[in-house]
Amino acid sequence: MSPGDVVVLPDQQGLAETVARDLLERLSQAQERGEVPQIGLTGGSVADAVHREVARLSLTPDPVEPAGHDEGGPVTRVDWSRVDVFWGDERFVPPDDAERNEKQAREALLDHVGVDPERVHAMPSTADAGDVHAAAVQYAARLRAHGSGAFEVLMLGLGPDGHLASLFPGHREVGVHDTPVVGVTGSPKPPPERISLTLPALARTRALWFMVSGGEKAEAVARTREATVGADEAPGVALLSAPEVRWYLDDAAAGRG
Repeated sequence: MSPGDVVVLPDQQGLAETVARDLLERLSQAQERGEVPQIGLTGGSVADAVHREVARLSLTPDPVEPAGHDEGGPVTRVDWSRVDVFWGDERFVPPDDAERNEKQAREALLDHVGVDPERVHAMPSTADAGDVHAAAVQYAARLRAHGSGAFEVLMLGLGPDGHLASLFPGHREVGVHDTPVVGVTGSPKPPPERISLTLPALARTRALWFMVSGGEKAEAVARTREATVGADEAPGVALLSAPEVRWYLDDAAAGRG
């Protein structure tokens, strides 16, 4: 698909099913090339739906048909022990806090599909670092030590204000370019302290997939896709030059509902 292509589904569940099938196909293809693909996960209700659908399809007794193939066509099967998992951002809270993107992903997906614990690269919690800035330094070191330099797929949501990961329009973290990870303080969306990959780090991906549901986000989607403002107002604008940019939207987020 060419950069900026859009896939519109009727609702959030249809969106989750399509992303899940496309992700499994993408990871399977990478493994067939002999690679150990690296993915970047996100949080939120859409991500949770996607994670649950990926787990469901991964655990079905029959192989999973890739999206776009008729019944009886090529199938995919992913070896989850050979996938490296990272996060685009995280809430700086205790490790067992329900707000953690890692906890959400583990409960919906990672605890069920046979991942190698050594390949799950969670962002630090308050139990791992004394403050959010130290946590960012820790994760930057982990990313440098274990990252390949580019995600196979990076999945991101988009807020009604246009924020992605934990980079909020008008906040200083959007302009940080000298480190791959930044500590976020004063987030307008609770909790106030977060860890986020910076725009340069988010841009290091073969495929960037935005997953957006809800009419309250339609304006932010249009503003970002059409680059009618700069990255300070819509951080996603800075990522549109990724090799592949794909927008998975439900009807409402696409402005159709």
